[in-house]
Amino acid sequence: MLNREGDTYLYLQISEVLRSRITAELAPGDPVISEAEIQREFKVARTTARRAIRVLRNQGLVHTRQGEGTFVNAPGQAGPLGRRAPFYRHIAAEIRERIKRDEFVARQQIPSEVELVREYGAARETVRRAIALLREEGWVYSIPHRGSYVSPKEQWPG
Repeated sequence: MLNREGDTYLYLQISEVLRSRITAELAPGDPVISEAEIQREFKVARTTARRAIRVLRNQGLVHTRQGEGTFVNAPGQAGPLGRRAPFYRHIAAEIRERIKRDEFVARQQIPSEVELVREYGAARETVRRAIALLREEGWVYSIPHRGSYVSPKEQWPG
């Protein structure tokens, strides 16, 4: 059971439970419990469920196919095509998708480095590289000592 009062984030506890299930009960290619099912079973928010799946994906245990779900990887497989992009590219891709979905709108500040480090369980330098990539591509701009903001749509890459 989850320790809601402990010092370990709930999403990390849930990812450990799911990892145990995957290794004990599931075969490569099998579907993994959905975010909605995680929410119901563990009585957590959607963001917590999403983070738990993200941990498993970052560890190469599962991959997600948009519109289909999350599936168990074969041992040594890092994704649906068996190759793994650097983690900072993964973070940048997720932020890019959030911008495209209007989760972050033009001139709105994106989460801070500290928030992204916490959200992704990544090193600060990894998060900085992700933001730098988004800046190079034109998705965000940064203001020293203030943060990074979503660029106006007309500045987004074609």
